[in-house]
Amino acid sequence: MTEKEFWGFLKKSLAKGRVPQVSGYVDSDDRLIHGAGQYFGGHSVLFDGHDNLAADVIMEMGDLILGYEITLRAKEAILMILAHHPSKEALQALTRYNKNPDRGLEYTARFALEECEWWNE
Repeated sequence: MTEKEFWGFLKKSLAKGRVPQVSGYVDSDDRLIHGAGQYFGGHSVLFDGHDNLAADVIMEMGDLILGYEITLRAKEAILMILAHHPSKEALQALTRYNKNPDRGLEYTARFALEECEWWNE
């Protein structure tokens, strides 16, 4: 999967319906609080059926976030989808990514891994 293919996949998936949610904005000079606010806002990419994606799609997304040529915006969206997928593939991908997250996505990566761990309990 390339970044272009990912955005096409996400666009088609979102057209089928989004997960209902309430969102807000958090503003703070504290990096942790700012990171949490950024993470909560990222939930807007969750579409109906995100938790039922096939293992091979999850593995492709997991490989994609490790690439250097992928934008941070795409990585953030992928992290959110992986965070909400109750599978060992998503958990493995997030564990790998958290070993060396991109600068600016450190908190997003950490929160995504923690949330995925909850979904996989």
